[in-house]
This record gives sequence, C-alpha cells and structure tokens, in this order.
Amino acid sequence: MAAPALLPLPRTVAQSHQARHVLVVPGDVELDEIEVLALSRFSATRWDVVPVGIFPGNVAGAPQGRRAQGKEVGVLRVSRHAVMNGPYLPSGDGFDLGVPPGAAMAFDIVCHRERGEPPFPAGDRDGIGRAFAVGMPEREERRLVEWLVAVARRLGGSLRLDVGGLWDIQAPGGPTAKPGAGVVLTPDAGAAIDMTVYSDVWLDPQAAHTILQKVHPRARLHMEGKEWGGPPAGIADKALYPGETLDPVLRKKLHAAADDYDIRALTGPRVLDGYGLVVELGVDGIVSVEISGEEKLPRLLRGLPWAEQGAVRYWVHWEPQDLAESQQEVPTMELRVARKRSAELVARLASAIHTAAGGEIADEDGFLVDPSDL
Repeated sequence: MAAPALLPLPRTVAQSHQARHVLVVPGDVELDEIEVLALSRFSATRWDVVPVGIFPGNVAGAPQGRRAQGKEVGVLRVSRHAVMNGPYLPSGDGFDLGVPPGAAMAFDIVCHRERGEPPFPAGDRDGIGRAFAVGMPEREERRLVEWLVAVARRLGGSLRLDVGGLWDIQAPGGPTAKPGAGVVLTPDAGAAIDMTVYSDVWLDPQAAHTILQKVHPRARLHMEGKEWGGPPAGIADKALYPGETLDPVLRKKLHAAADDYDIRALTGPRVLDGYGLVVELGVDGIVSVEISGEEKLPRLLRGLPWAEQGAVRYWVHWEPQDLAESQQEVPTMELRVARKRSAELVARLASAIHTAAGGEIADEDGFLVDPSDL
C-alpha cells in the first residue's frame, strides 16, 4: 500500500504551558532511524500512534500503540510529557516554516516548557545558548533539546527551536501567547568527532600499542608516573590541625599503620584498571585513547549478554590546541581543517580497536555507529 501524502505542519498543537520545537530531516531518513535514536536516549520511548512506514517486528522495537488511520500522523512518545508528532511536510499550513531548504520531512515536538537563567557567557558549540538567550531550557526540556540537536547532527537535519506561539491563530479577545524565539539551528556534523568502542575484550597495553601503531606510527603508550617518596619527614610529630589534642603516641601509631598499608600496596602485585595512548599531531592537537572499565553503557547495549556486568571502554578523543575555539558555533577555518584531519584519524583508530576487540562503536552523542560506515 502506498504511503499517504504528507500533510503540512499545523499552526499549533501546543497548550500555553507547553514548548514546541520543529525538526526537519532530508529524504533519505527512515522513520525507523528516528525511533532508534529516541530509544538510544529515552527509556520510555513508545509509539502512541504508529505511522505508515513502521511495521511490526522492526529492528528498533519501541512498544507500539494503534495504527495511524488515513492521513493521521504518527505520535512517538519519548517521555510522560514529551511527544514527537509526524512526519509532516517541511512547510506550514498557510505559513512559512522558516527552515533551510532541502528537507523532506518535519516533526513537531511538544513538551513542558521549563526555563531557567540566561546562558552562561562561554562556548556555545551547538547554538543552544543562542536559541534560548532569555532563559535556558532545564530538566526534561533541556534533555529533549540536547537530543534534538544530536539527532539533527546525526541525520543532517535542522531545528527551529522554541516556536510556540509563532503561528497560533488567536481568538478575538482571547489571550495572546508570547511567541518563542524560533531560532534555526543546523548542527555541524563535523563538530562531534569523538568515538567510543565498548567491548568485553581487554587489550593489554602492548597489544593496543601494536594495533594503533599500525594506524599511526606516532602512537605511544602514555603510562608514565612519578615516583612517590612517602610522607614528609616528621609529619607524625605534627598536629593534624591547630588545637588538635590527639595523644602523640596514638598519632605515631596511626601514621605507622598508614605507612605499612602504603608499603603493602606499592610492593604488591600491580592491578592495571586503566591506561592510555596518545598520538601527537602538532598543530592539529592530540588524539588520545583511554582504556578503562565502564558500567554506564549506551541504552541500546544494556541487557546484552556480554555487557550485563559492564564493558571495557575504549574512548578515542581529540584534544585541539585551542579548546576555546573548538567550542565556538562557527570556529575558524584553521580549526575546521585540523578537526577534519583529526576526525579521520579518530575513525581509523576506533575501527582498528573494534576489529581487534569486537563489541560496538558509539559516537560522541551516544548513538551506535555501523563499523562499515567508518
């Protein structure tokens, strides 16, 4: 059965206490992708109304409600008070949606309006502070807005945030809703380049070093430490703080017991619970790989047999020379060039680790990545 023609975005579906945001995506995006990205962040995700294009037994697996009838749009609930309605045409019903050209579908997101203080004057890489210059979203609305930015970045889409009241039809003599800012954001896909490999395989430092050196010859282990010379001489004869009345003999015994404990720890078998490797890139900054155990996994990995007790986390991270510049919404051309070169290396390192250790790869926003896409 052919999919029904999409409807234009209605003027309003929000109430006075609600916020409204619009997400637009290109035509190569499938509805299943939206569902997977919601499941990746929100445990309560479910379809209240299943749109045409979502089928029983799909790979995403959000709980499903009733099927859409006729031209009815889908309703994807991501929390108790937040829903995503759509898809619609990327145009308004009698008004200009005001989004960049090239979109094929629009989604209407409604949630509780929760606003706090104006943004702190600092880096605003994703433009959220610009979109909410009067008061930043808080709690549930903030989590939703941050997710929408991540989704737009992942799918090559755009957002028009805080559109409540912009297109409402007001009844004569009725209350007039204060229009939202309606700021348009098109998140830069190149701004988030870090990747993480989650696996049940622990690569020892030398094995990881060998693997990563094949990707970049300057990869080196970063495990240097400083020798500890013990506590300062005579510390057992000094009071812990002015006026301390601890018996001097007892104080010496406590310090001696602490020294014995430290000596046993330093002379006993070393238990390695984490290590790192670095690749120094000169003007492009540094790419590091940090290896450790991790219990807090991306939502879609929780419950998998190999991840029930946590996993080994291989975090591949880029550190630019100018961290402040990297947090600008529109960084310099020099920073963008360095970022692009570093992103290619990050992807190659993550791919090499995955080939050796298996598991799953997640991007900087916590969304899973197909290794074949690297």
